[in-house]
Amino acid sequence: MSNDIIADLITSIRNANINKRITKIKIISNSITRNIVKILLREGFLNKIRKHNERKKYFIILTLKNNKFNLKRISRPSIRIYSNYKQIYKILGGIGLSIISTSEGLMTNKEVILKRIGGEILFYIF
Repeated sequence: MSNDIIADLITSIRNANINKRITKIKIISNSITRNIVKILLREGFLNKIRKHNERKKYFIILTLKNNKFNLKRISRPSIRIYSNYKQIYKILGGIGLSIISTSEGLMTNKEVILKRIGGEILFYIF
């Protein structure tokens, strides 16, 4: 595990999505991962989530759907990519989405355009 929590989450989901036999993933629970997982569950990329406690450490167990999807990291700790709501594009014509960290919390590109706020583009999922 590195210090980049979002990259660890994206990598574990991407690796499990490539391997068809893996349907459950265990990730460390913190505020960022919980919010990202809630968005992915709401948008239909995950089946269900479950909290797990093990030796005073909190984890989230994700159950993936069988459909294929890609994740692409945009903003990294060394290179932050910020955008206002006018410059945020639709991913694959609206099929995919981007997760954006705003002053009001983590949101998808559709929510950011509706609320007319900008932020840091974390990653694309399509």
